[in-house]
Amino acid sequence: MFVFLILLVFYSSVRSLSEARWLVYAWLVLGTVTAGRGFYQYVRDITLAREANMDFYHYYIAGRISGFMSHWMTFSGQQLFILLLVVAYLLFAPLRRERWWLWLPCGAVVGLALVLSDTRSVWLATLAGGFYLLWRWNRKAALVMPVLVATALLFAPAAVKQRAVSIVKPEKETDSNAHRITAWRTGLQMVRAHPVFGVGPEEIAKPQVFDSYVPRDIQRPLPTGFYGHLHSIYIHYAAERGIPAALLLTGALLYAIWRFRTALMKLRTGRSYQRLLLEFAIASVIGVMVSGVFELNLGDSEVLTMFLVILCLGELALTSERDELGS
Repeated sequence: MFVFLILLVFYSSVRSLSEARWLVYAWLVLGTVTAGRGFYQYVRDITLAREANMDFYHYYIAGRISGFMSHWMTFSGQQLFILLLVVAYLLFAPLRRERWWLWLPCGAVVGLALVLSDTRSVWLATLAGGFYLLWRWNRKAALVMPVLVATALLFAPAAVKQRAVSIVKPEKETDSNAHRITAWRTGLQMVRAHPVFGVGPEEIAKPQVFDSYVPRDIQRPLPTGFYGHLHSIYIHYAAERGIPAALLLTGALLYAIWRFRTALMKLRTGRSYQRLLLEFAIASVIGVMVSGVFELNLGDSEVLTMFLVILCLGELALTSERDELGS
């Protein structure tokens, strides 16, 4: 719960769009540096896989690039926000043409790092958030996006192609589909047994609690994977804290989208830092909601902290009476 104090700390500390701009710049720079470290890790893993005489995909999938974080899911979740920020900045900020040479490479580096992370839930979240931003900027560009993505996939590294195929045709012991389905079904059993209050905070992480709700038709041993949570914010919070809590969470996320969208309708046309922050906030909420179907992304304190700050940035833009930065 301490993480949620960032809402009070940040919102009482950053009170102007000019101050928010420096945070945007810092995130863009640090996100690009972190992505660069991910490239180094990817090349290192290729070398180590060759030295171990192993197929790269099977060597890599259990220990993917993580930048300066401890896990690839945290790395990917944060890079998702950075990439959406770069795209929103290029499309909606009052950006001088001579600065495009700086931000375009940042977006390319972060985007490539996300591709190489092989994190499928974040891939889907990136497509959803990115499509929203393009749709808000130019609908024709948004409609072309799926074609460009499909074309890029044709030229992607073999490991990336194999990971994309695993969404619909997973390897039973390598890809995480089977263990996610097991976690989801177990969570639904918990919801049925405790629909109002759930099994209790942090109880799901206890093996004896989880095992007692595994459906009887699932064979033992369970598919390889992590069972400390339920790999979905919707199922996890409903199972842990009850259906009302899950509905409240979902409603809060949808309310944030509605609130920021309403503020956008009141802005004057054209580029502005208010528009940048509001569109970025909406795209981030969309990304979180999509990736949250497949992962407990808001249960990761590093990702949650960033997300709460993004909501504060949206609120700051919403309450600003005018664009203080100009061009």
